[in-house]
Amino acid sequence: MKVALVHDYLREYGGAERVVETLHEMWPDAPLYTSFVDWPSFARAPAGKVELFKSWDIRTSWVQHHWFIKKFISPLRFLAPWIWGSFDLSGYDVVISSSGWFMCRGVKVRESSVVSRQLSDPSTSLGTGRKTVHVCYIHHPPRNLYGYATGSDLQKYWIVRVYAAVVNFFLRHYDWETAQKVDYFVANSKETARRVTKFYRRESTVIYPPIEVNPKSQAPNSKQIPSTKFQVHKKEYYLSVGRLTYSKRVDLAIAACAKLGLPLKIVGTGKEEESLKKLASQGQALQSKNLGNVEFLGSVSDEKLGRLYAGAKALIFCALDEDFGMVPVEAMAHGTPVIALAQGGIVETVIDGKTGILFDTPTVESLVGALGRFGPASREKLGRNWENQCRAQAEKFGKERFKKELRDFVEAHLHR
Repeated sequence: MKVALVHDYLREYGGAERVVETLHEMWPDAPLYTSFVDWPSFARAPAGKVELFKSWDIRTSWVQHHWFIKKFISPLRFLAPWIWGSFDLSGYDVVISSSGWFMCRGVKVRESSVVSRQLSDPSTSLGTGRKTVHVCYIHHPPRNLYGYATGSDLQKYWIVRVYAAVVNFFLRHYDWETAQKVDYFVANSKETARRVTKFYRRESTVIYPPIEVNPKSQAPNSKQIPSTKFQVHKKEYYLSVGRLTYSKRVDLAIAACAKLGLPLKIVGTGKEEESLKKLASQGQALQSKNLGNVEFLGSVSDEKLGRLYAGAKALIFCALDEDFGMVPVEAMAHGTPVIALAQGGIVETVIDGKTGILFDTPTVESLVGALGRFGPASREKLGRNWENQCRAQAEKFGKERFKKELRDFVEAHLHR
């Protein structure tokens, strides 16, 4: 069986890239097709990831040789039909696309039985006449096309709104057309499945993404915690993990922790990094003198991230309309509760009052209220139940479970 993997592009290392990494573990001989790889930006990924990805058979489009398009891929997203149309994957039996905002479902696959016998090897292929089976593991329909928060808050500029209105009109048609050509959708959450039904009129099977639920890292002491600005002890700081983009609303965590005088560690990089650092350094912006407790750690290795999860009092997660949210489950796998905005897939993973605290609106006041509910009295009342219930909940989203469910799904639909 000849398998090809497809992914939007490689620039940052986040949840979608963790899924691709697992897909490659399942099908190590499968080449990865992607629009481009931005190795200088990808170099900020956790230690060892760049070397790992460079060892793969990665096949890029013509965009790889155009730095301008790579740099401004978001405003130039109208090029998507030409980018993905340049990939002919008709020689594969199965194509598994890891699809997000850039609509990588548009690759060409074998549609009919008119195909040369030379394309098929009886020992490895389904044989002549079989169409390519295209399975799309969808993280979310393109957020910028359907009104969801994106990585930048550029819609506040009228010229951006006008440009987006024109470009997105045509891209919604392209997005619909490519969605109809997919044989099977696999959604990363019930929330994403609802969006697939709403925007594409297609059914999908929910298979939650792979999470490392048996971490080796134990709760650390203060010397094990990466820190350059202040010393903390076990369970005395709050943690934020993820891309530093607008939709993640890390600014709410900074403001709330500053207001309450709580130490906050921030892991991740992204286009909002400088503005968030500026926010954290300007006490007058938040009318607080407690901003010295905010520390930016950038990208860290998986080992260090595990120690940070295990040593945190709680994870603060404020993402808007999150499709699934792998970070909260990773935190719970380390026995750490989650204080999160109750939107999207988060309500499928975090149990309010048992594995964390949910708040309803993306405001500083609402988050401050949630932090109050998670105060000393609440922690003393539940004691180790927080840790036990978090680990038990995270067990439902294990990596081996993902591999088994997805492999079974592909094999079950291969011969239909």
